[in-house]
Amino acid sequence: MNVLAMALLIAAAQAVPAGETSQDAPAPSPKGPVILLETNLGQIKLGLDADAAPISVRNFLGYVRGGHYDGTIFHRVIPDFMIQGGGYDASMSERPTMAPIKSEARNGLRNSRGTVAMARTENPNSATSQFFINLKHNHALDFGIRGAGYAVFGKVLEGMDVVDKIANVPTTTKGEHRAVPDVPIVIERVRELE
Repeated sequence: MNVLAMALLIAAAQAVPAGETSQDAPAPSPKGPVILLETNLGQIKLGLDADAAPISVRNFLGYVRGGHYDGTIFHRVIPDFMIQGGGYDASMSERPTMAPIKSEARNGLRNSRGTVAMARTENPNSATSQFFINLKHNHALDFGIRGAGYAVFGKVLEGMDVVDKIANVPTTTKGEHRAVPDVPIVIERVRELE
């Protein structure tokens, strides 16, 4: 995701629409596949919502089953906003991806704390392998509030403490990439659980 797209994402998230609070009811747990992300800071278990986001879930599972995420990093960490990964290795080399997918941001799932959404450029239909985990209710990222939105396709079932630990690591700038952890936060292995 380029710097302009990230700036737009941050700006959209900074304002909470009227009537929303951090006390909004949490979404029910998805009933789809369960994924385990093993990082060098601990494990994060994700539940995917194949009913609400079938294209995004199919895409994510393709990358999981192909081993794409193994050895990638959380390359963008913005406290009180989100952590993003799935596209780069520790040397900031971008991994090759499959074709972009159609956005499912209209699926009714909200960018609430602990949800997982597809990262993309300013083109709504440009998501490939990168994803982010919301650190707070980022409802300004939902479809229709400030534009095309970002497609939520799952949520953290276990390991939000690990997500919060990642959110608090010191960051730096590496080339054109901002908010990169000083010490790489490596996604060592990702697997689908039975």
